[in-house]
Amino acid sequence: MGGLRVAEALRRFGYAGPVTAIGDEPHAPYNRPPLSKEVLATEVSHEAVAFPQRPATEDVNWVLGTRAVSANLANSTVTDDTGLVHEYSAMIIATGLRPKRIQVPNGDLQGRHVVRTLEDAIALRAELIEGARIVILGAGFIGCEVAATARKLGCAVTVVAPGVHPIVRPLGTDLAKELQRRHEEQGVAFRMKSSVADLVGVERVTGVTLDSGEQLDCDVFIEAIGSDPNVEWLDGNDLELSNGVLTNNDLQAIRVDGTVVENVFAVGDVARFANPVFDGEPRRVEHWNIPTDSAKRVGQVLAASLAGDAVALAAAKNKPFAPIPSFWSDQYDMHLLAYGLLGLADEIRLIEGQILGDCVFGYYRRGQMVGVCGIGLRSVVQSFRKEFQLEA
Repeated sequence: MGGLRVAEALRRFGYAGPVTAIGDEPHAPYNRPPLSKEVLATEVSHEAVAFPQRPATEDVNWVLGTRAVSANLANSTVTDDTGLVHEYSAMIIATGLRPKRIQVPNGDLQGRHVVRTLEDAIALRAELIEGARIVILGAGFIGCEVAATARKLGCAVTVVAPGVHPIVRPLGTDLAKELQRRHEEQGVAFRMKSSVADLVGVERVTGVTLDSGEQLDCDVFIEAIGSDPNVEWLDGNDLELSNGVLTNNDLQAIRVDGTVVENVFAVGDVARFANPVFDGEPRRVEHWNIPTDSAKRVGQVLAASLAGDAVALAAAKNKPFAPIPSFWSDQYDMHLLAYGLLGLADEIRLIEGQILGDCVFGYYRRGQMVGVCGIGLRSVVQSFRKEFQLEA
């Protein structure tokens, strides 16, 4: 998604030169969030999630099924896993994330799944059959979305997670407890304050052993414990890669010594940048709008830079990059929508509705709203978006 949106933005802002997009998946760009939501409940296919290709990007050289394995910033080259060396005038890093996996003694078994790629979703969907016993490790958004989908398909679902309630870190205790209650009402079992110490089975998983020693039978084991940024291929270039690619406000990569690499950018989940809406702390933000918003910024800055248009470049840089993070999550008949960075809050309070029905919570840090999240009441949630606008 990030790569596609950058290509579109470059064309929109007037760059007409060659664009090469290297991606390790064999598919043209597609939308990932539905893979753990509505698409997983139906027949998973590329057609169901593919982004439309606009005429402006028809001439992009899509190098699919090919992985970038190294970069040499001094020589302005990228080498892929076929050994081909690609020269560039500017490089945009849009390599995103990969799912974390647990390391356990008996981990080499069939029936282990993650949900990140189209292939992941296709493989998992084939095993979500009525009556299947599912254990999900992780009670974040993906874990809870997959749990809801699996229950709707008639599976028996148990969620194992170390926290006290699902999605408690961003949502806060009250909303997280209510989310858990609604899942339990749908038949999901929870083993909170727990983790998986090992898998049970010979060739295929037949159960999991918890750190307490309890054993849970299962036919399918799903890991939803977070992600790691794909930055290893950038090693050796003195970039600050401690948690994704550190960038400035124009998404230009920053070296360990603090200097900026003028012709290297990062977009999407892999980029770590400060957002002046909140403060000066660089963060990676794994929300669905960030690839698009960061791609627009890079496209505008880079197109002006490549054209040598000092006026356009100054105009682009003078406007702070201040995207408003947003996400949504569909679970059963619950529709969650949020804006802001909920995890920054030191105070959370109900501001609309009733927690047992449709409701909206406000998230505040030192008295200032930093986030809003609602179950239903979409128009109310959207009305608070203006709280995050920077003053002109």
